[in-house]
Order: sequence, then C-alpha cells, then structure tokens
Amino acid sequence: MLFQVGGQGTRPTFFEMAAAQQLPASLRAALTYSIGVLALRRPFLHKVLDYEDEFFALLMMILEGHSLRTTDASFSESLYGLRRRAVKIAVNKDNTQMDSGDRLRLSGLEKHQKVLSVAFLVVLPYFKSKLHSIYNKQREAALQATLWGNDDASFGDVDYFDGGETSVARRGLLDPEASNWTRIRKRIEAIIGVCYPWLHAGNEGMTFAYQLLYLLDATGFYSPGLHALGIHVCRATEQELMDTSSRIARIRSRERERLRGPPWLKALQRVLLSCIYTTLDYAQTGLIAAVFFFKMMEWWYQSAEERMSAPTVYPPPPPPPPPKVAKEGIPLPPDRTICPLCSQKRANPSVVVVSGFVFCYTCIFKYISQYKRCPVTLIPATVDQIRRLFHDM
Repeated sequence: MLFQVGGQGTRPTFFEMAAAQQLPASLRAALTYSIGVLALRRPFLHKVLDYEDEFFALLMMILEGHSLRTTDASFSESLYGLRRRAVKIAVNKDNTQMDSGDRLRLSGLEKHQKVLSVAFLVVLPYFKSKLHSIYNKQREAALQATLWGNDDASFGDVDYFDGGETSVARRGLLDPEASNWTRIRKRIEAIIGVCYPWLHAGNEGMTFAYQLLYLLDATGFYSPGLHALGIHVCRATEQELMDTSSRIARIRSRERERLRGPPWLKALQRVLLSCIYTTLDYAQTGLIAAVFFFKMMEWWYQSAEERMSAPTVYPPPPPPPPPKVAKEGIPLPPDRTICPLCSQKRANPSVVVVSGFVFCYTCIFKYISQYKRCPVTLIPATVDQIRRLFHDM
C-alpha cells in the first residue's frame, strides 16, 4: 500500500518527507479519538487514555521495529515507498583530499542504525511529550501562584485553614525520605520548566533549518536526527519493492526454523507467529484506514458544529397592524397635515409613540398631561412618549 506524491529519481520530494513525518501525529490523534469514543461504553479503556504516551510509544516501537527490520524504512516511510540508506563517502584513491571525484555511496542499514532509528522515532518523541506535559503543569502552577499566591495547600485539603503546617510537619516526621524525594522532584520539574522552552525552540529551529535546506536542495538530510545517524531517505526502486516480500518470507522462515521444544509446543508457537504475522501485515492498512476514518469523522462533526453554530437568518417580521381609532376618541381630519386637536395646520409636529398619530406639540403635550392617554386611540401614554418630528432635516 504505497502513496506516491510525485518527483523523479531516488531523492524524495519535500512533500513526501513532510507527509511521512506528519503521519504518526495523525495516527495518534485517530487512535486517541477512537479509544475515547469506545471508553464512553467501556470505562476500563480510560486506563489506556491515562497512559496514552506509554501505550502509543509501545505500539509505535512494535511497528517501527518491524518495518525497519523488514523494509529498512520507518512505518510511515514504507507507506510512501521510501527506504533508509546509510551514507558512506567513497574517496577517490588517486587523490587523498576531498575533491569533485569524491561521491556519496549508499548502502543498507546496519543493525545499530536500525536500533538508533527506533530510538529517534519512538524514544525521543516519548520523552519530548513527557517534558511538554511537565512544562504545561509548571506553567499552570506559576499562573495559579500569580493569581492566588504561592501556596501548595488547596481548598480540598483537610488542613487548609491552618496553612497546611500540621500536615506538612506530620508528613515530614512520618516519612522523611518521601519529603526529600518530593523536594527533589519539584526541583527537577522547576528546572525542566525553565529549560524546556529553550530546548524546544532550539530543536524546532534546527528542524526548520534542515527542512528549508532540504527544500532548497542544499542537503540530503531532512532532519537533524537523520544527519546524526548518517542516513539518507531514498525512493525505493521497483526491484527493491519486489524483493521486500521475498525478504519478509525468508525472515519468517528462519524464525520458524529456530523454534525449539516438543511438537505440541512448536505447533503452538507456529500459531502464535502466524497470528503475529497476520496482525503486522494488516496493521499498516488498518491504521491508515483509522487515520482516514478519523479525518472523515473530524470533518463531519466540524461541519455539523459549524452548521449548528451558524446564525440562522430569519425573514423580517411583518409590520404590526395600524392602531384603530377609538369610538370615543377624537376623529381624524381628512387632511393629514391638520392637527386633530386644534383643527389647524400642525405646528412643531410631534408623534405619540404608543399610537403613531401626529399632533401639534403644544396641543398633544397639554392633552396628555391632563388625560394621560392618546386622544385618538385612547391608549395610555405619558409626556415622555412624545417625540418631535423634523421634516426639514
């Protein structure tokens, strides 16, 4: 199952290397999401989420070790048809100095390079994740200290209101080794909180520099880890892809020949090996399918949330019906420019907001001050509900 992103020759493109590097992060997110959904019905799976880093590191160690052993490539690199090759400098024998006649010679990975590759692919990311979590805890503790003061006691502690002195003294007297270990652990965590940002910034800066140089074709190493191991990632040839299956078959046949013990034990071991081989053969396809399924679910729920959170545009409501003239109210004159109260042309026209009818300001102010209602509709009103109209503006 290979994904070709393009390019010619044995040197992979930048996009192939970037896609191979980002695949483990997508795989972890997919597995975490899937286990989180299953944990809603199976609470015991919450223990897996509590040890998420260890669980994923163990899984990737199995996958990376198997992939490097059989294909000389990491788990994600093998999906893109890439292979790791050891870099050796072939020196021209006629001239002991480095010149244009010297060239790089690529060969298969040695055993120690495979072991170190697993360490760079699994162990270092695991420690980086742990350091990142410790740094986040230290940052939250520092933020809490700035808000509430530097106090280790919390509201849930029994001895909170006495400042925690009794509990601290009791713990120190009963278990001095535990208190010493606690102080050492807090000091180590404080050092990590101070040093981690600089280490992270340096690592990210070096990684960005190598990727930029690789994009500009100035180096053959995509990352500092590959440079430290002396490994180039190359695109596999057709012959190498064809020989992979035969190599895996030879490795498995040798493993079956090494089985020792009575016949029933050998049969049991063969069954276990067959189960392991089947799981490893379909692990790549299954995990990649899980990644695509996770991305599809993420897109689905994100689009659904966007549709639910999007403001709904409703049509404007119809205007309210015009107020009706009361039977006992003052009738309206035929000419709308005439004031119903004084039967003269309106001066300083003003409207009563509760009814919408327009009068002279002086007339309507006197009427509402006396009767507390609109003279046409008899709706209760106050002088504060009179509004001046300006036709000339």
